[in-house]
Amino acid sequence: MHHGIGFIQDLAVVMALAGVVTVLFHRLKQPVVLGYIAAGVIIGPYTPPFQLIHDEQTIQTLGELGVVFLMFSLGLEFSLRKLFQVGATAIVAALSEIVLMLWIGYEIGSVFGWSPMDSLFLGAILAISSTTIIVKALSELGLKRERFAQLVFGILIVEDILGIAMLVLLTGIAQTGQLSAGLAMVTLGKLLLFMTVSLLVGVLVVPRALNYVARTRSDEMLLVSVLGFCFGFCLLVVKLDYSIALGAFLIGAIIAESRHLHRIEHLIAPLRDAFSAIFFVTIGLMLNPAVLLDYAWPIAVITVAVIVGKIVSCGLGTFLSGQDARTSMRVGMTVSQIGEFSFIIASLGLTLKVTSAFLYPIAVAVSALTTLFTPYLIRGADPLTRRLGQAMPATLANAFSLYGQWLRSLSTGSGEPTLFSMTRRIIVQIAVNLALVAAIFLTVSYSAPYTGKLLAHWLSSEPMQRVVQWSVALVVSLPFLVAVYRKTKSLALLLAEVSVQPATAGRFTSALRYAISDLVPVVSMVGVFLLVAALSGSILPPTGLLAVVLVCAAVLLALVWRWCVKIHASMQIALRETFEEQPDHE
Repeated sequence: MHHGIGFIQDLAVVMALAGVVTVLFHRLKQPVVLGYIAAGVIIGPYTPPFQLIHDEQTIQTLGELGVVFLMFSLGLEFSLRKLFQVGATAIVAALSEIVLMLWIGYEIGSVFGWSPMDSLFLGAILAISSTTIIVKALSELGLKRERFAQLVFGILIVEDILGIAMLVLLTGIAQTGQLSAGLAMVTLGKLLLFMTVSLLVGVLVVPRALNYVARTRSDEMLLVSVLGFCFGFCLLVVKLDYSIALGAFLIGAIIAESRHLHRIEHLIAPLRDAFSAIFFVTIGLMLNPAVLLDYAWPIAVITVAVIVGKIVSCGLGTFLSGQDARTSMRVGMTVSQIGEFSFIIASLGLTLKVTSAFLYPIAVAVSALTTLFTPYLIRGADPLTRRLGQAMPATLANAFSLYGQWLRSLSTGSGEPTLFSMTRRIIVQIAVNLALVAAIFLTVSYSAPYTGKLLAHWLSSEPMQRVVQWSVALVVSLPFLVAVYRKTKSLALLLAEVSVQPATAGRFTSALRYAISDLVPVVSMVGVFLLVAALSGSILPPTGLLAVVLVCAAVLLALVWRWCVKIHASMQIALRETFEEQPDHE
């Protein structure tokens, strides 16, 4: 009982002081995020004369819930259909920004004599811009619907995805102390496979389940269902050794495809605001003002590096992808800050005990300074662009103009699908179905120790247990394997039609086209079998039994071929309907 009263007392102190300080910051026209951090500093253990918080661990736990709701809200804003619309600009700009800022951060850390791990984490901290701060700044300036703002949101979406990948890689590096190219590829491959399968299965299941719950018109039932999906999926992700931030982000992106998105956002907003406030307060709790004084020079250098580096990297990336100079400058100056994702990365270093204690308060201080400058940078983008345009030599200005004209000339004006677009679409479909097949066999392989104990009651022979496990995975995979074959056949027909021309092949044209269209799918399916065998090595039956399983599978496939095609087509239609549905404005 005493512990409960102490917790209520701590929570009351946190929320009351956060409310007072944020009202003050709002009156001063400063971001409320800074108010939360300032409140944390005031009540923190490093600020005399009194220690107002007695149970910091419980407050830190509530702060972790803030991370979940922040990442979940980012996922809700993500929307897969938005990613399909942003195109190459967001990808080029985000990649150029992250790569350059990683390098700048690492070099700054090395110059100051910090450890390689501190330098690496500093680079990661500087790489990701703050979605929360940018959205708040653009909203307050009334610029959210501007064209450059839409590009910024696209860049933030790509950054969030790459940031999640960076969290996974940093965890691997921290645990092993090194990162080989092979390990990086395997880690990213597993992450990409997990994200792809989670998004596909989730988009097929979760929006429909929420639509069913939403029919009750009960906000309480809908909110509880959303939270159930959120925390349930986060638990699954943690069990698979990924970060809880990844799980919250992915389930948010899945739920974003529900047509009741606006209603869900409205229900989640109070929880997000409350727990994210506690999260930012916990950041202030960990901030030692004495460290800021000791590291004033690195903080100043890093702040300048963030602003200049992001303007150059993101602005240049936006320009190289075909945008005009004014838009590129506005994009670059809008993303020139760090925020909540940087705090998550800094917290990861502390949690894994691989970074020095000073890195976290430095990240907080740099975020606070760059956040202060953000509104002024956005307002100053157009004047700076005009001044640079006037100062730029005519030769360089003409070169930039010609580059933009050349990029625009590359885009075809017709809406007709090109050979490249058709080929790309087929390859993507093949890759998605292969990902599902790989996920099925990996899931059965990972669960083999548990299913083996159940099968042992009926089958004492381990080879026969493997036969059952592998056969189950194969049967479940049949619709996707059929899809891979059919898509490969379509790709082979397309390539045969293009590559074999009557002018060169003469009377052998038809024979060569038939040979290519028949041979490529067969060879591809052999490759698929080898891939599946490699992924499921732990449950692969002995050669003799494997041959029997494959023969039985071939007979079964002949009987259920049309059913497999029908099942896969139904799934494609369901996915298309989900993506084409527009959220209801409730």
